Parts: sequence; C-alpha cells; structure tokens
Amino acid sequence: MKVLSAEFVLSAKEPVHYPPALLPEIAFAGRSNVGKSSLINALVKKKGLARTSNTPGRTQEINFFSVNGRFGFIDLPGYGYAKVPEAIRRNWGPMIETYLRGRQTLRLVVLILDIRRDPSGEDRQLLEWLRHYGLPVLVVLTKADKVSRSQRAERQRLIGADLGLPTGVSTLLFSAQTGEGKDLLWREIAKATGPGAAAGR
Repeated sequence: MKVLSAEFVLSAKEPVHYPPALLPEIAFAGRSNVGKSSLINALVKKKGLARTSNTPGRTQEINFFSVNGRFGFIDLPGYGYAKVPEAIRRNWGPMIETYLRGRQTLRLVVLILDIRRDPSGEDRQLLEWLRHYGLPVLVVLTKADKVSRSQRAERQRLIGADLGLPTGVSTLLFSAQTGEGKDLLWREIAKATGPGAAAGR
C-alpha cells in the first residue's frame, strides 16, 4: 500500500477523549519492548511517528494515528514491564479492554511478539480475551532479522503451539530493520480496511 500521509491525532486514556469513530481502525498490541512502535513507523515509512524508547513501558496512553485519511492505526500501551509503577500497571488492563470492547470501528488487532521470546502469560491472556469477544487477530513476530533462517520455522511452530493457534494458522514474520514481512502485513491490513470495512463490526 502506498502511504501518502500518516499523522498523529491524539493520545487518550478514556473513551470520552477518543476521536470520533468514523473510519476503520487497526490496533497494535504487545508487551513492552517487542518493537511495536518500530513496526508502525516502518509500515508508514515515517521515522518517529510512533514514539520509540529505550525505556520499556513509556507509552501509558492509547495513541491514535490517521493513515491516508482512510483508516486509523492505534498504538495500545505495552504491558508486562515490571519496573512500571504498580498504579499505572493496574490501569493498563482496563484501559486496553475498554478500547477493544467498545470501539465499533476496530477491524483487526495485530498482536506483536518478539520471535526470540516465548509468549508470556499476558500474551496468552490477551489472545484468549480477543478470541472470547470474537475480535479478529493477527500474530506478528518481530525482530525476525535477529534469528537465523534455519531457526525461524521452529520458533514459529513453538510460539504457535504455545498460543494454541489452530492448525494451519501461521504467524507473520516481520523486521523493522530489513522490511521483511511489511508487504504481507499491509496485505492483511488492506483486507481488514477494504470496501465496507467501516460498516459495523
């Protein structure tokens, strides 16, 4: 997909502060430090659009972006980083759940994991929750360039088994450094935001 524009809209913690739900939205979720912001920036070819940090857990609000004026990218707060204050960590679950349950224009949740790491309890819980509410989800394994080609299939198999992915449902490999997987991910986003995507979940 050709990205003509990608702009930050606003950050919010509560639905009353969300932008109007007028266009299809793609939400990106994952543990802190899995490369979520780097993935978003690589997709839109705009370095620094989504804020990256060497300090995991820095994103503490839901960030809304507009892409081509046709759909939204939603950067959900990273979870699972122990050094974040407990009061903030307690708020993250309800904040994310409120968005995911109530946003009628949500079309796809991209669940991001680091290919080098086994899924965490939070990863499994989020996937189970998404399945329970019937939300479409795509599992993307980032930092693929950090793993040898001979190891990739095995890591995909192990992670898929750990998450309980159905037989035949694969994960998508992605590297913000090399661009690997970008076209495939855009293809899935295009399917989710295509004609008629804005008309009811």
